Amino acid sequence: MATAVTSRVDWSLLWQQRGFRYFFTAMFVSLFGSGMNFIGVSWYIMSATHSTVAVSWQVIVVTLPGLVVPFLGGVLIDRMDRRYLGVLLDLSRGLAVLAAAYIAWRGHLHIWHLYAMTLLTGTGSAVYWSNVNALVQEVVPPSQFTGANASVLVGVQSGMLLAGTFVGFFYDNMGIAGILLIDGLTYFVSAYCLYRMRSGYVSPRDHRQYPREYSESTDTASQALVSGENPEIAEAGTSLAIYAADMKEGFAYLRSQPVVLALGVTHAILMASVVSGNVVVVALANDVLHSGSRGFGFIEAGWAIGAIAGGLITSQLPQKVRLPLYVAVMAGLALGHVAVPFVTFLLGAAILQGCFGFFRALGGIVAQSSLMSIVPRHFMGRTQSAFAIIATILQLAMSFSLGWLAQRFSIATGFFLLALMYAGATLSASRASALLARRDFSPTGHPEAIRQG
Repeated sequence: MATAVTSRVDWSLLWQQRGFRYFFTAMFVSLFGSGMNFIGVSWYIMSATHSTVAVSWQVIVVTLPGLVVPFLGGVLIDRMDRRYLGVLLDLSRGLAVLAAAYIAWRGHLHIWHLYAMTLLTGTGSAVYWSNVNALVQEVVPPSQFTGANASVLVGVQSGMLLAGTFVGFFYDNMGIAGILLIDGLTYFVSAYCLYRMRSGYVSPRDHRQYPREYSESTDTASQALVSGENPEIAEAGTSLAIYAADMKEGFAYLRSQPVVLALGVTHAILMASVVSGNVVVVALANDVLHSGSRGFGFIEAGWAIGAIAGGLITSQLPQKVRLPLYVAVMAGLALGHVAVPFVTFLLGAAILQGCFGFFRALGGIVAQSSLMSIVPRHFMGRTQSAFAIIATILQLAMSFSLGWLAQRFSIATGFFLLALMYAGATLSASRASALLARRDFSPTGHPEAIRQG
């Protein structure tokens, strides 16, 4: 029977995994830079244009590749060594950001340069986050999936917390060029950490019969290494028929898994709302709170503190408590966003964002750890990519709508739309919680997904 992992987290067991320590460091460093980039670029665009629509275009541009790239990315994630893929994506994005930093340093930066940089980094991110979510499955014991997700979220949000704390200082003293330089360098540090995470070539498709065992190299990759061929090419292949067959197999799997769909849709709504919501949060800091870039960073730091607390607390909760809270936090997000535009002082706004960060952490950890306990390893890349596409579609629609509503009507209207989205997530979370609570979920068509014992 497939069940979510219910044991409390053994932190010592988790941190004994050398690969996971490098993985955590990579996430922390990467998100410190990305947090600096997102806050700094958002504020630069808002200051230069005084337009929420212009800010929304930044979110749209970073999201747009997610409509196309994950179709190929999901197949690559399930066929290539996920560590090598992560390193390649980090290096590519780092070069794009450093190029923008150089243009800014020379004094020739225009808004379209930032949009172009964001498009390139967004293309990489459209594969990267599905890839790292799947990679977690390979570097920790199955009993520690919840702790691994909690730790990764803590690492991500700790990086965002430091970014929110220092971005105002760096922006005021180094300008946008300094912000981009720091972000570009963090990609290279992250790539190094991923490279050091383990050695050798590891295929996600190796132990298809036992999807959660630690794996070694595949026969294909091993033969390629002996013969001097490139193992990535030998493993991934170039046949369109292979990719089409893999995609068809992935869609068939999702159609047969109602609990996976419910969890994924809820998480997609959550992530789309979180990312697109920054459009109106920037406007809130600028037009309502009049707090400047440092105030905006303070608000983001409040979110990160809440998320870190949520990650640590959620990791210690039993499953029977997590499931009701999973639904409750979605409802809390819906109600909270109705109240946001009426909180007109900085500390209150930061406290509310801290609550939202806590709610997002709990919801994300429950969803991801449950998916890792249910979805076989060789389907995880396509599963994550499918939900990334759903999140992308919602995020594009929400980003433009929020920017237009905030500029055409009021900031409050934008927050009310976010509340409506979270209400939809509450309904989807209720269905996922009910399915998970039955304990008798049995995947059809893929008996290898069933946990024995």
